[in-house]
Amino acid sequence: MDSTTTSLHDLPPLKRHRFMQQHTDFTPLPAKKRKESRKAPPSPPPFPSPTVYSLPAKKRVWALQPLNDAVPPFDLKVEYNPSLQAQAQAQAQAQQEDDTEDDGILCCVCQSTDGHPADPIVFCDGCDLMVHASCYGNPLTKGVPDGDWFCERCRFISEERKKGNDNVTVACTLCPVKEGAMKRTRDERWAHVVCAVLVPEVFFWDPEGREGIDCSKVPKKRWLEKCYICGCFDGCALLCSEPKCGLAFHVTCALQHELCIEYKECKKGATIVAGFCQTHSQLWEKQQQSGKYKIVAIEDKKQQK
Repeated sequence: MDSTTTSLHDLPPLKRHRFMQQHTDFTPLPAKKRKESRKAPPSPPPFPSPTVYSLPAKKRVWALQPLNDAVPPFDLKVEYNPSLQAQAQAQAQAQQEDDTEDDGILCCVCQSTDGHPADPIVFCDGCDLMVHASCYGNPLTKGVPDGDWFCERCRFISEERKKGNDNVTVACTLCPVKEGAMKRTRDERWAHVVCAVLVPEVFFWDPEGREGIDCSKVPKKRWLEKCYICGCFDGCALLCSEPKCGLAFHVTCALQHELCIEYKECKKGATIVAGFCQTHSQLWEKQQQSGKYKIVAIEDKKQQK
């Protein structure tokens, strides 16, 4: 036994305890735990923490990089580009709005731009007439042709020119307009389909096919009215439905100037037509918003003469 060990044992207990505290690496612990701490294995080295990227919140696609395996790079700019689906939807919506505003497709009978596969808007290849199949009637209600289609007016003009009649003209008997969707009347004249629909006393012998236009029931007074819009007496004119107004207008003139014409179907196949001049069209639109007014039939004995 060497001198250090001998001298250590020869020291008094208090001095020996202090000497051991000064020459040992262990931290002072309670007596019960001092024995276990001397036998405890050394703590493992700290595990290296993963690298953390400082990224904006919207770009934090991959914030932790593994230590061993390489990670393929991410294109963080992709999140700032709009998705392909969003772009396609925006382009389709813009195209639809442009088509609605610029294509000029309008049924000349009902004045609507809406089309449906079961009731498409058909173009005449002779005069560029545009009509719904149901609005024009036969032959379109029986089926839209795959090839060229010519309206009844264009077919009649073509046949007359083949006969050598190059100056043939077709005019509506109910208004002064010489173009549009017209069909033959029962007395071998011509009338617009829309005029036949909106003049109360005119009717079709074939309502579904819109053929056989009969104008024989139109009262004489209508033929003598002057249209306040175009200023002529040709055809027949509707009187403004506002009592004591007295202004009259052709159906086609009213549609061209966007006057209000209400067409209402009643029981037993009867119909009511109400038309208003420019001033009373504006008033009628305001009255309709209140919901307090409706169109009713009034028998006008004077007009039947």
